[in-house]
Amino acid sequence: MYIKRYFDIILSILCIIILFFPFLCIFIIIKLDTPGPAIFYSKRFGKNKNFFLMPKFRSMKTNTPQLATNLLNESEKYVTKIGSFLRKTSLDEIPQLWSILIGDMSFVGPRPALFNQFDLMTLREKFDIHLSTPGLTGWAQVNGRDEVSIHEKVSIERFYEDNKSFILDLKILYLTFLKVIKMKDIKH
Repeated sequence: MYIKRYFDIILSILCIIILFFPFLCIFIIIKLDTPGPAIFYSKRFGKNKNFFLMPKFRSMKTNTPQLATNLLNESEKYVTKIGSFLRKTSLDEIPQLWSILIGDMSFVGPRPALFNQFDLMTLREKFDIHLSTPGLTGWAQVNGRDEVSIHEKVSIERFYEDNKSFILDLKILYLTFLKVIKMKDIKH
């Protein structure tokens, strides 16, 4: 597992350097678009079910309930003007590079569940998925992302846990890049 952590540190530093200017531009655009902070901190389940604050560029209005987007009634009414673009392009995820650098997250792992997604965490606990460091992307993200049910997602995550390797992580990163470019399997 040391190679994965070293990989995370080196790649996150490189990405932070490369994406610094786009980060700054997005930050300014969000501040100009709507009142409130440009970065939103979401309380998430981390490794061993410990909570951490996951940073994201704010794509929703400040009065949005903290629920999974698919559970919000009329979720589109909460999305800011720039927010829809940020979510479809996954640019809202850039601040998570910090979480990867400090070790709260990895590039690849199960996506961190919201603090109130007990149904997902209960299923993950049955298969020891909660013992893994959550990821910016994961096997479930490249195999359906928002299109799969919670049960399917956990089954896919279980496959990853049973077969994880550095090569599989590289494959997931490559497939994630393709999905982001094509904006595929994104509902919001």
